[in-house]
Amino acid sequence: MLESFQMRVTIGQINTTNGDYEGNVQRILNAIDRAKKDNSDLIVFPEVTIQGYTSFDWFLDPDVVRSALEPLNKIIEATEGLASIVGTVRPNDQPTGRKLYNSAAVIRDRKLIGFADKTLLPEYDVFDDPRYFEPSHQRRLFDLNETKLGIAVCEDFWNDKTFWKQRLYPNDPAQELIEMGAQLLVSINASPFNKGKPRMRCDMVSHRARTANVPIIFVNLVGGNDGIIFDGASIISDATGRIVLQAPPFEEFVETVDLDCGVPDSRCLPADDIETVRMALVLGIRDYARKNNFTKAILGLSGGIDSAVVAALAAEALGGENVLAVTMPSPYSSRGSIDDSIELSKRLGIESRAKPIGDAFHVLRHELDLPEPDVNIKSAVERAVENLQSRLRGNILMTISNAENRLLLSTGNKSELALGYCTLYGDTNGGLAVIGDALKTEVYQLARLYNRERELLPESIINKPPSAELAPGQLDEQSLPPYDKLDPILKLYFELKQSPEEIIAAGHDANLVYDILNRVESPANEFKRRQLPPTLIISRNAIGIGRRRPIAHRYRRVPQPAKVSRGASD
Repeated sequence: MLESFQMRVTIGQINTTNGDYEGNVQRILNAIDRAKKDNSDLIVFPEVTIQGYTSFDWFLDPDVVRSALEPLNKIIEATEGLASIVGTVRPNDQPTGRKLYNSAAVIRDRKLIGFADKTLLPEYDVFDDPRYFEPSHQRRLFDLNETKLGIAVCEDFWNDKTFWKQRLYPNDPAQELIEMGAQLLVSINASPFNKGKPRMRCDMVSHRARTANVPIIFVNLVGGNDGIIFDGASIISDATGRIVLQAPPFEEFVETVDLDCGVPDSRCLPADDIETVRMALVLGIRDYARKNNFTKAILGLSGGIDSAVVAALAAEALGGENVLAVTMPSPYSSRGSIDDSIELSKRLGIESRAKPIGDAFHVLRHELDLPEPDVNIKSAVERAVENLQSRLRGNILMTISNAENRLLLSTGNKSELALGYCTLYGDTNGGLAVIGDALKTEVYQLARLYNRERELLPESIINKPPSAELAPGQLDEQSLPPYDKLDPILKLYFELKQSPEEIIAAGHDANLVYDILNRVESPANEFKRRQLPPTLIISRNAIGIGRRRPIAHRYRRVPQPAKVSRGASD
């Protein structure tokens, strides 16, 4: 293998929109112009750059299949004096199999040289590639400036037996390319963000480059697409495993580097997971609004920490002048919550409106012959009285959202949504669930992050005991386990997919574990989650598009019988 050689490479880390062929191609052409100005030899774009990787069932439509390669013509014409690798889909001309390949188009000096097709098709978490794409069964190398170039499309790079303890596939297409004599390995990706993943990718790329003694260009998609957030953070490693280019996360990035520069990139990824979570959520809000033609947002501001953090994220994403906070006090709202909401709005520079629900609540309560709420009684009637308040607020927010064309941001956190501590058609209303994949303890971390330099969020909001304030003296801990005990269990269950026995073995109370998991999996709570707005995903196996559970079921988490030790005579 060659340890170093001269080549100028441009990263085309761009933000694409599903189905926006014209806009996506223009972004590609703009990046190509930049590469030419930099006298680059090669520019590399992410996976399915032209159509948008998360186009889902659009990939099944005959007209999309038929016209898949048409946008390439403009790109090919723009590549005079330059090589380009562009993620696209292409039709499968065989009579059997899926109608499309997920491919990398290899273009050089206004000629389409060929395609590298994806072999390993993921179908876990948010992925469903086998639904749309036919797997490739062959590998090929491409000649580029007397260099043998191997191209792996996303998952084809992610199966290194020397890096992963457990692999999903028996074969490793990237390793096969290396064994065929690839002197440069390119991986084009649409790798979604989750906590810790940017750093892991960096380690993975560096490890394979060093082990194979081959430089690697790893380009990743950036941008929010519904609930799935792509962080970019593209990487170029030389053959020693030294990172010579580290693209910043959560932003578009087109920049050029010499492969043989021998200089480590001084930029680095944020070391703090909660900082990357904040950046991801801000990008998720901004792109979801922009790609759905919203310029303004609305949310209900309760005086609690969840809505306060969502307000801060929205103000950062869209500008405070474009965010409306509506306070909707009921007879059970504390004066402190109302005052905190007003103060927070001032600090964030967002508009605040007060729309009390007391009169409407009392009229409907009397009309329906419902009692006053009582936190000490947990009957169906009492829950209905509490839910009525939440649904009145949901109606107010949806009406303003419709009337003023504002994106309604839902403010429920993952801890509450997991256990069904939310009101269908009330606080679950919205166009986007901003912190639906953030545990309550992570919401507190986000609040403290915003307050690192100055007290942006009033400390009184952070310090007050969590409460829905739907009944006199109500506190979350009357309905939920303490968050410091609940969240570690939810994290092990969702993100690491651990069994009840494994969670208990980690030191958690058995009764509490089974109680929590049975509440998570109850049909009523799954029914609620099925109707949530799109949720911004920041973790593995999140509540959202990647989680699939039946509503009607009788699964229960029950303690396993203890194993009986038998003697030798048995």
